[in-house]
Amino acid sequence: MDTKRKHPTEKSLGRLIIQAARLHRNRLNSRLTDYNMVAGQEQIMQILATSDKPISISELAALLGVKPPTVSKTVSRLSNLKLVKRLSTSQTDNRVIHVALTKEGQKQIDWINSLWDKTEAELSAGFDEKDQRRLRKLLRRIIRNFSEPDTSNVTSSDEDSAT
Repeated sequence: MDTKRKHPTEKSLGRLIIQAARLHRNRLNSRLTDYNMVAGQEQIMQILATSDKPISISELAALLGVKPPTVSKTVSRLSNLKLVKRLSTSQTDNRVIHVALTKEGQKQIDWINSLWDKTEAELSAGFDEKDQRRLRKLLRRIIRNFSEPDTSNVTSSDEDSAT
């Protein structure tokens, strides 16, 4: 008799999403390493490349769904590589920092987009256009589900104080 037990999360959507995301990130990292970059940095550069004006750290954070200190740290690394520059565009508040691509950063966008397209093609291999649209729709639904505040830890006393 086979007593081998299955992992409790074997059928978990969350586990599969985490595994796919990890593999995607590792693949990007392996391709970006040749350029002294890591996954996540290319996304900031891609966003900056599509903007006709510098973007603030907080705007970048909102677009990426991360916290401003995470973006600030990434921008510092990209700045050290001379790919982006920090600009203080506020006359009244020097804490408001905007970011723009340098000329060198602009030169790098084509290969970054090419690398991203190559990784995207690999990711979607075996999926027809209909499958890809359906998967995007399902993933957006998951993102919306997790974009709502987590109310699972709310106790009745917390609910009473909110009213």
